[in-house]
Amino acid sequence: MTFVSSSPQGIATTTPGPDATWWRQAVVYQIYPRSFADSNGDGVGDLNGITSRADYLQALGVDAVWLSPFYPSALADGGYDVDDYRDVDPMLGTLEDFDRMVAALHARGIKVIVDIVPNHTSNRHAWFRQALAAGRGSDARERYIFREGRGPDGAEPPTDWLSVFGGPAWTRVGDGQWYLHLFAPEQPDLNWNRPDVREDFLVTLRFWADRGVDGFRVDVAHGCAKDMSEPLPTRAELTQGWQGPHPYEDRDEVHEIYASWRQVFNSYDPPRFAVAEAHVPAHRRPRYASAEGLGQAFNFDLLQAPWDAAGFHQVITDNLTLAKESGSSSTWVLSNHDTTRHATRYGLIGADGKAPGGQDGKAWMVAGADPADLYRELGLRRGLAATALILALPGSTYVYQGEELGLHQVTDIPDEARQDPAFHRTPGVEVGRDGCRVPLPWTAVGPSFGFGDASAHLPQPADFARHATATQWPDPKSPLGIYRQLIGTRRALITEEEALTWLPSAPDVLHFARPGGWHCVTNFGDTSCPLPAGRLLTSTRPIEDGLLPANTTVWLQLDSDQRS
Repeated sequence: MTFVSSSPQGIATTTPGPDATWWRQAVVYQIYPRSFADSNGDGVGDLNGITSRADYLQALGVDAVWLSPFYPSALADGGYDVDDYRDVDPMLGTLEDFDRMVAALHARGIKVIVDIVPNHTSNRHAWFRQALAAGRGSDARERYIFREGRGPDGAEPPTDWLSVFGGPAWTRVGDGQWYLHLFAPEQPDLNWNRPDVREDFLVTLRFWADRGVDGFRVDVAHGCAKDMSEPLPTRAELTQGWQGPHPYEDRDEVHEIYASWRQVFNSYDPPRFAVAEAHVPAHRRPRYASAEGLGQAFNFDLLQAPWDAAGFHQVITDNLTLAKESGSSSTWVLSNHDTTRHATRYGLIGADGKAPGGQDGKAWMVAGADPADLYRELGLRRGLAATALILALPGSTYVYQGEELGLHQVTDIPDEARQDPAFHRTPGVEVGRDGCRVPLPWTAVGPSFGFGDASAHLPQPADFARHATATQWPDPKSPLGIYRQLIGTRRALITEEEALTWLPSAPDVLHFARPGGWHCVTNFGDTSCPLPAGRLLTSTRPIEDGLLPANTTVWLQLDSDQRS
């Protein structure tokens, strides 16, 4: 089944509908644009490709889409090295294409969230080129973090810090100074103590909000504020019980930045929304999610949680408490563009009965991704059950493209085809994130399974044919059919009251009730268990003889005598 839609012309300058709190319990679908749909046959997904699939997104039932970066970029880090924050990469389209895409999505009741990358620019950004040309002590260099090196000739970097992608966090330029990049060398960190840096990002936020964008996902939200006062601590000092504020992570001053962003967001009717990617201790998360700040913050705890009822219960309880503290709603995430797909994570079982090398799947992939450790159907069953569980929770659910098709992590990408800097800068230590970024299959045939008219920019495995959207669409028992049923049923059941009540259950079972009288029951165990009597609303696996199968979630309306 194909989904090709025409879109209204012009710029959508207002969000659809008057509801200022649409995001609190939304289902948000993350699109990695380069791997979603290719409209022009160059092997790379683009904005027109997204527009062509607007009907699919509407039929899936999502409330919003979040677009990973589509800005001009050399792709040193998958688009998170931004050359120009107020334009579209020519490979992905034009601003006019962006406007048509927003109009098409808004016409179908779908909000639009875009990624904003404030911690760093690319090394091709006009500001960084000016900084290199202007030289030592210049005003242009003060927009970034330049330092003299150590040693008699300054040949050693200012500190021994490492970047997230491996290797030194400093790179030397031609005149001998060093600049800080906590990620790839192509991603120089900005100096957020500069008023012109702060003001320029406010201009960027207004630019996209005026084009109809409903919200922003803030990359590395914990990293903008830095204190680079000398003497700077060593890497050992930072990792061995460092006392006091960290020099470049989660500093209190960062919330001054987001307070000014909030003023911009609140100048629109309805206010624009934002969600923080803030890798911070849990007790620090509420401030990012506060009404005075960004408004919501990602809860990534389930990305590390094993398939275990007690562990899920703890994560859910802790994050609902944090949401109450912030006044925001929680977020629930099982996969995204940076992680091993959860169908694979939940199917990894080594000889000791545990996920080999850890729950996130990274060590397993570095070790060669032994297929003997991956129980694909088990992982898919658990993944669907986990999805049904989080969709039943208070808060918003973020779905990563392709998880609705039951896609597994692609583990056999040839080294020469890999694009992630984490792979290239850490030989033998990181495989990188390309395996979850492989372009989607839309049909069972074609050079890229309907992704486009040419081969895709990352190689797709042969089994994508059976996972293709067109293959699954007619089958209500397929992963896609189950996702559609879950999202549609959720929309009918959800109320404004963000609450749940835990109910007694067996050790391997989680059971809670939601306002409106519906229940969610998940069996994490390996054997079937009794199911409370009631009217079945939806299930991730067929129910037989009144028993809840292993690795299954159901939603149901209990018989009145059991709800009293």
